[in-house]
Amino acid sequence: MQEDTQKDFLEPAERTTQQTRGIMQAVRHAYQNSPYYRKVFDNAGLKPDQINNFPDFQQVPFTRKDDLRDAYPYGMAAVPMERIVRIHASSGTTGKPIVAGYTKQDLDDWAAAVARICAMAGVKASDIAQISFGYGLFTGGFGLHYGLERLGATVVPFSSGNTERQLALMQDFNTNVLVSTPSFALYMAEIAIELGFKPREFGLTIGLFGGEPCSDAMREDIEKFWGLKATVNYGLTEVVGPGISGECEERTGMHILEDVYFPEIIDPESGEVLPDGVTGELVLTPFHKEGFPVLRYRTGDITRLISEPCPCGRTTRRMDYITGRSDDMIIIKGVNVFPSQIEEVLAGFSEVSPHYILILHKQKGFIKDLEVQIELTPEGFSDSFRQLEALEGRIRQRLRSTLSLAPRLKLMEPRTLERTTGKTKRIIVNEL
Repeated sequence: MQEDTQKDFLEPAERTTQQTRGIMQAVRHAYQNSPYYRKVFDNAGLKPDQINNFPDFQQVPFTRKDDLRDAYPYGMAAVPMERIVRIHASSGTTGKPIVAGYTKQDLDDWAAAVARICAMAGVKASDIAQISFGYGLFTGGFGLHYGLERLGATVVPFSSGNTERQLALMQDFNTNVLVSTPSFALYMAEIAIELGFKPREFGLTIGLFGGEPCSDAMREDIEKFWGLKATVNYGLTEVVGPGISGECEERTGMHILEDVYFPEIIDPESGEVLPDGVTGELVLTPFHKEGFPVLRYRTGDITRLISEPCPCGRTTRRMDYITGRSDDMIIIKGVNVFPSQIEEVLAGFSEVSPHYILILHKQKGFIKDLEVQIELTPEGFSDSFRQLEALEGRIRQRLRSTLSLAPRLKLMEPRTLERTTGKTKRIIVNEL
């Protein structure tokens, strides 16, 4: 484990050499062993020996989510199926699921990567970690499980749901590390308070949160309720799962394991590679993935790369916190809107809880109207129509100033919006 973590402190020149070697290895493996990528290269008139540095690599066509869907289930395989020992997949709620296959070496590499992410966040071998991610085809539960075990921590593999039992075991087992989505961490705190407990007395010290974006407001609420240090990490099934990047204890962005993954930021429209510090769409290439390799995968996540030194001493670049998705951008009457912009506005009102839903009213394929359902806190809720009307007016004015449009608002009573043990569904489409 110590040898793995030392990779986070490499000199830049050494890391560049390592990444160049990794790119060449990934390209050659994909071309020689994946019928899919051989066809991609041949159609582009490229050969592996033409890819010897970063600029050369930019000639390789992007891989998109639809490419992986079209390859369902095993079209991305680059090894015989008898070498695939694990299958994971995305939820497939918007079409065929994305399938990821892992060899034994892939699983070992994955566990090592997740262990490094957990160590960055401050987890130690003496800690007891309760995993409240769902197990199964979703990569989150198994990914964090094996990574934490690799680190030496004690793992309580509870999975999601059954919140009261989760809380009981958290107390009985002296759990001090919580692994979940940020929204489920907030939900568990709500249930604990309803049951008469004080969440800060549970003894949690570290939170490892992922699976969905975690806004500053959500992080502050989680830390206020539980008294832990909330850290976020990033991953996606298409590339490997969790273990791509994560926060160190300084929390200045998410350190990317650059000896394992090659990050690029591109203009979502033109595909042009952008310099560090400029916001765009994240593109990732894993260097050593045997089973289902992927080259230049367009994640759809909007972020930027941070190359300035981190106080922790790690020399890896960091990715900033995800501000939205290129495919989540909502165009209303010619105005581009990201859900994160709305969340940032709502976070500025103490009367508003972290729970909200965006309802897109569509007609003939176009968004005609946007409705924002906003759940109030118990303190923010009032029987006075005048007070609620005044609050609604202030929120609408702030949204208009930020978005250049004023969506319809609906203030909801406390605890009326649906809670979930997994990823929170923020956007609902209503076809008129």
